[in-house]
Amino acid sequence: MNSSAERPALVPVAPGVHAYVQPDGSWMINNTGVVLGSDDSLLLVDTTSTEARNRALLASVAAVTSADPGYVVNTHHHGDHTFGNWLVPPSTVIIGHEACREDVIGSGLLAAQVLTGPDYGHIEVRPPSLTYTKSLTLHLGTRVVELHHPGPAHTRGDTVVWLPDDRVLFTGDLVFAGGQPFLAEGSILGYLSALAFLRSFHADVLVPGHGPLLRGDDITRVLDDLVAYTTYLYDQANAGHAAGKTPMQVAREAEPTRFASWQESERFVGNIHRAYHELDGKPLTERVDLVRVWTDMTELHGGPITCHA
Repeated sequence: MNSSAERPALVPVAPGVHAYVQPDGSWMINNTGVVLGSDDSLLLVDTTSTEARNRALLASVAAVTSADPGYVVNTHHHGDHTFGNWLVPPSTVIIGHEACREDVIGSGLLAAQVLTGPDYGHIEVRPPSLTYTKSLTLHLGTRVVELHHPGPAHTRGDTVVWLPDDRVLFTGDLVFAGGQPFLAEGSILGYLSALAFLRSFHADVLVPGHGPLLRGDDITRVLDDLVAYTTYLYDQANAGHAAGKTPMQVAREAEPTRFASWQESERFVGNIHRAYHELDGKPLTERVDLVRVWTDMTELHGGPITCHA
């Protein structure tokens, strides 16, 4: 776990609503959410990566409610958002987009095998047991919780969680605040559409999948930055694709930009791979070669990609 100055914190964002924020938001160190219903029910937005981090999350939740979680919403399939599903009671309903369930099962524990370094402890695969395709509304007493699928973006099975009465939006990894987004398993053009979708909520508080909480003008600033990054990346990919260059050549030859200082800058070449896939006219449901993507990302990083979860 991180040093005491960087410990995860349960932050109130509305009455009965908390964000569980884990600094520094890098690989496998994600944010989650805690939503209490007027009927004393409990919904969690995501779990986290290692056994220790998941037990710490549940201990923090126990400090604000004695209820067992009735629901866990997985915003997508990646292990830092799902590896703790097994720790909630068997009666807890795990909810996700239908593609999220498929990819939780298909990916297994791959993330822990690729991002080595942390002590993951005991982890198991527990996929969503309740799935949806476009939207789903939960009623926790009088509290309304809306789930929406923006289309392929960060992954093909993303979910955003919207609390309309509180104007709080949990975005999962559609938003990395301070880090480059990872789009190799989603869609470049779909991601731009998803960012516009996020704006349409006019949220007062946005809880990103990684990084600090966003409020007010900071929401606009970060969404503007992510649009600028993705537009730049797609322009670079278009030019490189037309010139017959490899994704790694495009990444190596790119002029320095402010985006290079964002965390996980190695994701740039992975995102170029995804852009090439779309420029080749291949279906969004078809996966890119993640082994090749990870090999290029590792090379661009200059060695093994570190993870401090």
